[in-house]
Formats: sequence, structure tokens, C-alpha cells
Amino acid sequence: MAFNQDEAYALLHTHFRDRVRRNEPLAQYSPLGIGGPADLWILLNSMEELVQLVNTCAEEHYPVLIIGNGSNVLFSDAGVRGIVAKVATHSYTVENLGNGRGLLIADAGITWPRLAYELAELGWGGLEFGADIPGTLGGGIVSNAGAHNEDVGQHLQWLEVLDARGANADGEDTIAYPMVRRYEHDELDLSNRHSRFRVQRCASFDEDGHLMPSLHTMIEPGEIILRLALTLYRDDPEHLHRRLKQYTTMHEQLRPCHAGPLFKNPFGQDVSHLIERAGMRGRVLGNVQVSSADANYLVNLGSAHATDVIALLTLIHRRVLEQMHIDLAVDLELQGDWEAMGDREQFVGTVENA
Repeated sequence: MAFNQDEAYALLHTHFRDRVRRNEPLAQYSPLGIGGPADLWILLNSMEELVQLVNTCAEEHYPVLIIGNGSNVLFSDAGVRGIVAKVATHSYTVENLGNGRGLLIADAGITWPRLAYELAELGWGGLEFGADIPGTLGGGIVSNAGAHNEDVGQHLQWLEVLDARGANADGEDTIAYPMVRRYEHDELDLSNRHSRFRVQRCASFDEDGHLMPSLHTMIEPGEIILRLALTLYRDDPEHLHRRLKQYTTMHEQLRPCHAGPLFKNPFGQDVSHLIERAGMRGRVLGNVQVSSADANYLVNLGSAHATDVIALLTLIHRRVLEQMHIDLAVDLELQGDWEAMGDREQFVGTVENA
């Protein structure tokens, strides 16, 4: 069923008013500054609004993509057909469990670095290792993000998701409303930079070396993290702030921007070193450069396009595979209309001649 932009705008405007926008450029919501327009864009201010939107999309069979900070997402230059909704919430509570322990219950859309600083002011530690991790707390769970020998999965107790997989499976003549489900830590398959929410969401290279997006569904992601509970501990605010400053300074020195990494570390190896050994550190294609500070990150040199990123990712993957026989796994999601991006052979030629 084709998406009717005018019809969807009229319906959603009754609920979200001026927070619904037509043809909103996604580049301004991408840490890399890349991306064409979304047919419709909505800023959500609460988890209740998120549930309302997803239920409406299930009823009307509207395609919708829910994003947080977009750190691990590359939007197509042609944009995204349907609805893109950004969750921007900052609601949390801390329950004092006694004996110097606390339980944080937070909305998934909360920004991790901001939360870590606010908790430090209150004398609660545990999340300061993520002060240099871009994105939301919910996004951190999806990839089990970590730094400084810690990851968020080590602190997670439970989480709640809006499960829309039934709505994605049904046909146009039926409605299956999403359901809120709760999962405990041991049900999430948490490991190094992995959770079960990450499965089949990242792009991958086919047997011919072409980077392909994952299979898209009507409601993405199929399981949307709403809120989560994490363990905290009591500490001196001054001590916590020193640690936060230390981690933030390290991030500013090593990370060129607030976008996420390009590839996953293979079998305990440092992928940045592999990319450097392949001679790709500092390499430029179009208006995108492999960072000289950390080769697993990109820098937008100005007016970069998604095709520049795809070309550079493809070249990195090819060089590492040819020289070290390691098939790097991509750590990015490709979202949007990639069929409208033009002639694939012309793009492949750009990589061949690089």
C-alpha cells in the first residue's frame, strides 16, 4: 500500500500539531550531517506519545522509523519514505536501595552523557564510563555500548519494549496492536557490543562486496525500547565529576565527531588498527575522510553525501579483506530510499578507481 503523505499529515497533525513537519531534512538530525528528507517528521516528547504514534501507524499501516540520536544510522541522500520520529525524553527516577546502591529507571530516549552528569551531581555513579558515548541510553542497550572496560549490559536489570513485530507480520486487512513487554537481563543475549535487538539491523556486504541495507519492515525497529532499569552506586560527586572530565577529554582527543563506529571489532582485534594497516587512515573519498585520530570513524569534510560514505566503507572492507583476509562486519544501519540513489554501476566504478 502506497504511503499517502497528505492523509497521514492531516491525521497526525490532530495529535502532534506543529511537531509534525513535511519533507524535513534528516541531515540536521544525523551526527555526520548526512541525509535527505523524511516525508513526515515528528518530535516525540514522551514514551506515551511514542506508544500512541506506533499504535496509529499499526492501525493505518503507515511506515514509521523510530530514532534516538542517530549515532549508528546512515540516512540515504534520497531521504526516508513514510514517517521518521525522534524520541527526545528526559524522565528518570533513582530508587535508593540502601547499602550504597541505587536503581535507575529511565526513559530509553534520554541522552547518556547528560544523564551521567546529572547523576554525578546527585552522588550516583555507575554510568560515567558512557560520558564519551554519543546517543541515547536505549541506543546504548541495542549495541550494548561500552568504554573503559565497562558496558551498559553489566548494569542492566530489566527493560520494557513496545513489541510491534505482530503488526509487521500482518497483512493490510488486519490490525495487530503492539504490546508492552518486559525482559530481564538474562533474556537479552548481551555480549561484547551485542544484544538480540542488534540482530539483522546493521547493513552487510553481499558476496559481490556490495553494501546492502537490512530488510525493512513497516514499523522499525520491531521492538522499541521504552524504559530500562540500571544499577548505580553512591560516590562523592567531586570524584565522579573528575572521572567524567577525564573520559570526556579522552573522547575529544580520539573521536572526531559524535557519530558511531563504522565496523565491529572482529574476534577481539582492534578494527581501527586493521583499517590503518590497510592504508586507509586519513583516506578521502568525495567529501568524507577516514579519521586520522581513529580510523574506525568518519569525518564530514563539508556537504558530504551518503554515497561518499558507502564508497569509503566499501573500499575499507575490500582492502582489509584483500590484505588481511578478515571480513569486517558493518556497525551501521542504512535507512531510507536506497533504490532512488542512482546507477549502482557508476558507484561501483568510483570504488574500483579509488
